Amino acid sequence: MLRKVSLMLLVFVVSLMVAVPALADGPIHRNADVTIYVTGQDLYYDSVVISNNLPPVGPFQKLEITPDGLQTEFGPGDQEFVGGRWWIDFNGNNEIDEGDALFSCPLLGPGYEMP
Repeated sequence: MLRKVSLMLLVFVVSLMVAVPALADGPIHRNADVTIYVTGQDLYYDSVVISNNLPPVGPFQKLEITPDGLQTEFGPGDQEFVGGRWWIDFNGNNEIDEGDALFSCPLLGPGYEMP
């Protein structure tokens, strides 16, 4: 139950992060549900949420919610990139466990410099 509430909160926050700038500045740069900034590449990628109920098996990459939007360190072409399998550490203990969100959200290339 807590996981579903956390995921619903994530979807709401992401929707706001996409909708508010779009309403203020005109149309979104591209047709995407989510924009993710890859800090290691200094590029933005569009994305769509594919699955929001993944089991805690296999590799996941940490996705962080910042005041500027969603960001992560690695993206397409980086060895550490795991192909869009993300986790958000909602309980702040820096471990994948109960209460965190695990979902699939592939990055759609090519990356671009301005959101």
